[in-house]
Amino acid sequence: MSKLSEKRVAIVATNGFEDSELTEPLRAVREHGAEVEVVSTHTGTIRGEHGYEMIVSRDTAGASAEDYDALILPGGVHNGDTLRLDEHAVALVRSFFDQHKPVAAICHGGWILADADVLRGRKVTSYPSLKTDLRNAGATWVDEEVVVDQGLVTSRTPADLPAFNAKLVEEIAEGRHRGQTA
Repeated sequence: MSKLSEKRVAIVATNGFEDSELTEPLRAVREHGAEVEVVSTHTGTIRGEHGYEMIVSRDTAGASAEDYDALILPGGVHNGDTLRLDEHAVALVRSFFDQHKPVAAICHGGWILADADVLRGRKVTSYPSLKTDLRNAGATWVDEEVVVDQGLVTSRTPADLPAFNAKLVEEIAEGRHRGQTA
């Protein structure tokens, strides 16, 4: 039996995602047996910064954290900025935290965490330009390859993907984190 068999993972992204920050975590969790759905602000297809296309399984208005065991938020400046303006995406992210489910955000994917108001008292990392936003949202920001804080996995850039993927698989396998607070 694979490490993540019977786990369902949502990847929330829209046009402008950083290609490798979506495709490599997707591959990592699938290799460990997870079922993955791409959730976006609209149905159809989304396109990454470098042209990679992904088929969207459902839109953020129709998605529920109850349907998944974990959430992945890839980066990309346009992707991160667009998602944080989508009230359904913000509510979905907040719901994962309310249910104590693992969440993994890399690069600009962490922007939406500030809008979801889930960072108070947490230690995180991100692309350096988000440092002030995340600190203003109550997080302790550090410049590290990967940071894990009660089921929340964060990383900085595509260079961090090997460490990010290893930790996100580990946290999804562990499941809910009782001590996790929003």
